[in-house]
Amino acid sequence: MTDNMLVGARVLVVEDEYMIAMLLESLLEELGCVVADTASNPARALEIIASTAIDAAVLDVALNGADSFGVAEALAARNTPFVFATGYGGSRLPPQFAKRPVLQKPYRIGDLEQALKGILQR
Repeated sequence: MTDNMLVGARVLVVEDEYMIAMLLESLLEELGCVVADTASNPARALEIIASTAIDAAVLDVALNGADSFGVAEALAARNTPFVFATGYGGSRLPPQFAKRPVLQKPYRIGDLEQALKGILQR
């Protein structure tokens, strides 16, 4: 059962691994969210942010040799909440993002739900 807060929330997925992105999209939909769009690299994510209404984002930290920190800066500038996702823990985050929530991979629906509720309540 989902919380009404998440129903209809438009979430951007930034993930470079196709199968993981599909899993995350499925979990988001199960929570009642709408996947606003999916990007596999920072450039595409920035294009989406500039042209698409989103309520929140899930950002994979490592993107095929790049990182999502520029995407995080663009989201922060727009006051759009986001959560980082990584299999390595929060130790890889630069100091300006040290207090941002980190979702541990592999994804578990309860953790995803809690992380989204947390960022959307702020």
